[in-house]
Amino acid sequence: MTKHSQPSRRDVLKGSALAAGALAAGLNFPRMVHAAGSDVLKIALVGCGGRGTGAARDCLEARPKVKLVAMADVFEDRLKSSHNNLKEKYGDRVTVPPEQMFVGLDAYQKAIDCDIDMVLFGTPPGFRPMHYAAAVKAGKHVFMEKPVCTDAPGFRSVMETNRLAEDKKLKVVVGLQRHHQAGYLQGIKEIHDGKLGDIQFLRVYWNGSGGGARDLKQRPVDDPEEMAFQIRNWGCFVWLYGDNIVEQHVHNIDIANWVMAKDGDPTKAHPVEANGMGGRVNRGNYGDIFDHHFVEFTYADGTKMFSQSRHIPGTWDNVNEFVHGSLGSRAVSVGNGPQLESGNPYVQEHIDLIEAIDKGERLNEGWLSAVSSMTAVLGRMATWSGQVVKWDEAVANGPSEFPEKLAWDAKPRHMPGPDGFYPFAMPGVYKPF
Repeated sequence: MTKHSQPSRRDVLKGSALAAGALAAGLNFPRMVHAAGSDVLKIALVGCGGRGTGAARDCLEARPKVKLVAMADVFEDRLKSSHNNLKEKYGDRVTVPPEQMFVGLDAYQKAIDCDIDMVLFGTPPGFRPMHYAAAVKAGKHVFMEKPVCTDAPGFRSVMETNRLAEDKKLKVVVGLQRHHQAGYLQGIKEIHDGKLGDIQFLRVYWNGSGGGARDLKQRPVDDPEEMAFQIRNWGCFVWLYGDNIVEQHVHNIDIANWVMAKDGDPTKAHPVEANGMGGRVNRGNYGDIFDHHFVEFTYADGTKMFSQSRHIPGTWDNVNEFVHGSLGSRAVSVGNGPQLESGNPYVQEHIDLIEAIDKGERLNEGWLSAVSSMTAVLGRMATWSGQVVKWDEAVANGPSEFPEKLAWDAKPRHMPGPDGFYPFAMPGVYKPF
């Protein structure tokens, strides 16, 4: 394909999962009017850590008319730090009065209830189903980070909220930014057009020799601050993090599902079963998660997807996705693609979201992100149990990892044992449901 004959972004998206999941595909709605009848897009940030602050920065970079007017976090220090950093860079485009800076476990609802058009969610993913549901109920457009759930009940909740978002004609984008990256848009189009022939199998990786959870050392038993401790150290706990196969490897798993969405419907492009193995070799107290997973996913047509995710020092690093077809094999992403407004996919996803709001065009990535997140959860259930786990059974019967009660004085489901270490799943003993 020559440079001059490259497809436009709209042509590429037409056949991609970004434009899929549509219960009302192709419908155009009247242009949206922002709050107070102005052209200013007022946003709230919920979750003011590094990724949340980054999402706010990306949204402010996307369009000059965006203004940040409300912020919320469970921890005051994170909210203040985020506000100071954003205010220093963006000046009067960050206009958050003290009465619209909210702290606490219910802060998200207070931010949603402000006079805003859109909410950005950068909270730990365990909160995502609850926060997303509240935003859509209130009629707000949404940007939310991935993954969108950490367990099966969360997946069911997000799918129900997606339906409500469709009914309300709300726009939803999720931080699976490869859907807004030229090389992936072009690569997926070529694969769907048959350039690699019939798909034989896929390989996806998120292997890292660093990063991931940190050693929490020994913990006191029945610490009254345990809930706050786990939320602050969310990358070590399954109810908040989902394990690294869910929180990080979802990017690569999502690409495999996108490849398999040949008819453009991401709600159908998921494996029907998974089996795998995993465990923990890092010494120390890393909460209740594993540090390595290997999963063999099987799609409805028999196609296999082989998945690796790992955080072990001194090991092979690889974060990528590969397709093997009857006419050849290669990485999914290619070196060029449609001309996008921004070469930064983290900014481009906000450009696309704001454009959809302005033009009244349908855009709901909640569908594809829910299915990809649940695919990763399915993989975790397989590695934790050592059993073959079926999609339908996992969706219907998978247990909740969320605390029975969310309060500072409540206990999460997994508490440290008498030795000060958190229990984690033992394959062959742990039951997926």
